[in-house]
Amino acid sequence: MNKHCVTVFYDGSCESCVRDRFRFEQWLGKRSGQIEWFDITDKDDELRGIDIDPALALRELHVRDCNGVVYRELDAYIILLRLVWWLKPVTWFLQFPPLKRWVSQWYRQHIDQRLAREGRG
Repeated sequence: MNKHCVTVFYDGSCESCVRDRFRFEQWLGKRSGQIEWFDITDKDDELRGIDIDPALALRELHVRDCNGVVYRELDAYIILLRLVWWLKPVTWFLQFPPLKRWVSQWYRQHIDQRLAREGRG
């Protein structure tokens, strides 16, 4: 992959999101340059310019691949997890429809609770 082949749109004002970013950079090591981290904080116009709804960007991870395709929520995590060799097997399980639905539901509840605690939900 080329440098900055994948763009991850993350909430830089969210402590756990920043920790997740740091964790992925550690896991990727020398290959961390494959990811461009785009902090969505106060970037509503830029997000709209690339057809990402700013409200959804707060509630769902968005990842743009090398071809410019934007993936959301669990599909975005699958793209991201595939970059870490030892997490690739997890993506096989996440694509199993019943498990994918359950994890998606859990994820949405978790994010909505976090945003409500922060007064942003």
